Amino acid sequence: MPDPISSIVREPARIPGGEWFTGAGLGIFVHWDHASQQGIEISWPLVGRSIIPGVDVPEDPVTVEQYQSSAPMFDPRQWDASTLAKLAKNAGATYVVFTTRHHAGYSMFHTKHSDFGVEHGPFGRDIVREYVDAVRAEGLRVGFYYSLSDWHHPDYPAFADTDRPYPAEHWPAAGRPENAGLPVATDRHRRSSPEQWARYLDYLRGQLTELLTNYGTIDLLWFDGEWERSPEEWDSAGLRALIKSLQPDVVINERLPEQGDYKTPEQAFPLTAPEGPWELCLTIGQMWGYRPGDTKNKSARSLAVSLVEVVSRGGNLLLNVGPRGDGSLVEAQAERLGQLGDWLATHSEAVVGTAPATGVDFYGPTTARDGVVYLHLVNRPVEEIVVRGLPVRRVTGVRLVGTGAALPYEVAFEVHEVSGDDTAEPLGEIRIAAPEPTGALVDVVAVEFE
Repeated sequence: MPDPISSIVREPARIPGGEWFTGAGLGIFVHWDHASQQGIEISWPLVGRSIIPGVDVPEDPVTVEQYQSSAPMFDPRQWDASTLAKLAKNAGATYVVFTTRHHAGYSMFHTKHSDFGVEHGPFGRDIVREYVDAVRAEGLRVGFYYSLSDWHHPDYPAFADTDRPYPAEHWPAAGRPENAGLPVATDRHRRSSPEQWARYLDYLRGQLTELLTNYGTIDLLWFDGEWERSPEEWDSAGLRALIKSLQPDVVINERLPEQGDYKTPEQAFPLTAPEGPWELCLTIGQMWGYRPGDTKNKSARSLAVSLVEVVSRGGNLLLNVGPRGDGSLVEAQAERLGQLGDWLATHSEAVVGTAPATGVDFYGPTTARDGVVYLHLVNRPVEEIVVRGLPVRRVTGVRLVGTGAALPYEVAFEVHEVSGDDTAEPLGEIRIAAPEPTGALVDVVAVEFE
């Protein structure tokens, strides 16, 4: 017998070799750099920009020298990879993405292609190796963030104080259609010579080869910094060929220009959900790296609502934490992840491994799996829950996901739309008695079908 709800389930696109990514639900992003010792945002103070959308004045006005001055002292003695991995696991995450090198150029792994990294400081240990081992031990997928741009590398060329303010032609908005024909769309920030650029691409390829050969199976590559050069300058196609020759099944985001497998909107929902696989990358506060003044944290309920809204549109949520300079985790961020994990412990069936439900008339996010439609009560119902567009003759029961309690319901359909053929599958409406709130971050109702 066919699944009665197959007609309303939108089967999401899957990435060949990376099928796990679709329906993964929650991932954890980790932004960390030597400058976290200074309590300033990662990389962006180097170029005098704010990372908060719509804000132009930098939060941390430091010189290039001041930003990089903490690199020789980076000694995160409170770093414990297993603590991070357990936090991600307990939060209900299925994968983790760690910053191996951000735009500021500091490598958090041992590399033969640069002496600017953790290997050459007082800490010395390979942080990325410890991260990989700990995350794998928890049964989670391993992701690497890696910036194509490097504002410290002399061949890039390195960003200097005289380059401020951050040049408009470097910013992603320069390529918008409304800028066509204007100088900002065609001017170019200072470029390295062909010989320098060839050396820089060798550096990129060398570091990527290290990351993809020294740490076992890598499930995901999260590129960034791509907007500063064209796909041709990056040799995007060549980089993808190299990557796939080393890790055939690795999933690559679209910030490897024209060569990515999935899209990564950032900090807010796009006006329409992307076609194909995607994830929303989101901070708990406002910043990515550790900044003690970043206390405007989203509530656990807000994060849960974002998660179900993303999943109901076919995406994943990549939620960020920023360790302190000593490696310890920020208590408020850990607390949020713990609360989210407590909720997922009893509600993951409605989130992880589900698909969007389409054509369902309901006032909140809906997800589905074989024989079940999940109604996420992001808005508290009064008296009753009404949902339309379901095969009502096949309903066998309605329950509250968190508790398993059965909920009374009635079904109906517009009588003139039914042919009288008892074998037909009329779509109609279900009226469910609104449950009392359980105190869960988001209550979820499951409608089950035979």
